[in-house]
Amino acid sequence: MGQIENVRKLLEPVLEKEGYELTDCNLYRGKDGLTLELVVDRDTPIDLEAIVKVSDIINPILDKEDPISEAYMLDVSSAGSEKPLKLEKLPKYVGEYINIHLINPYKGENYLEGDLLEIADEEITLGIKEKGRNKKVTLTRQDVDKARLAIKF
Repeated sequence: MGQIENVRKLLEPVLEKEGYELTDCNLYRGKDGLTLELVVDRDTPIDLEAIVKVSDIINPILDKEDPISEAYMLDVSSAGSEKPLKLEKLPKYVGEYINIHLINPYKGENYLEGDLLEIADEEITLGIKEKGRNKKVTLTRQDVDKARLAIKF
C-alpha cells in the first residue's frame, strides 16, 4: 500500500466521525520540499476555524502513525465556494445557487446556472434568468452530468 493510501486509511474514518469527507489527498514535491495536501468537505460551509479544527484533529494522528517516510508540510483546505456537488446529494442543496452541466443541451446551452428550487423523483427544477426574466426550468436528472455550487453576482 502506498503512502497516500495509508494516509487515506488513517484519516477518512476520523474525519467522517467529525462530519467531514476527505475529497482529495495528494503528496507532491515543490520548491519548498514535500507537501501533503488534503482537501476536506462537508455539507455546511467550511470556514478558517473549521480548517484549523481539522488540522488539530489530524496532526496528532499523522505524527503518531508517521505514514510518510520523510519530512513534509501539511496543507489542509476546503473544496471551496464553488465546490463540485455529488448528484445524489443535490437534495441537500435545494435553495442554493448552482451551476449544472447538461448531457443534452437546453436551448443550445450545455451549462445552466440558477437557484435549485426542487428535486422530485427524476426531475430537477432550477430558477434561471433568461433574457432578463426569471424562469423555472425542469430537467431530467439523467440529463445532468455534473453540478457545482456557484457564486451569484
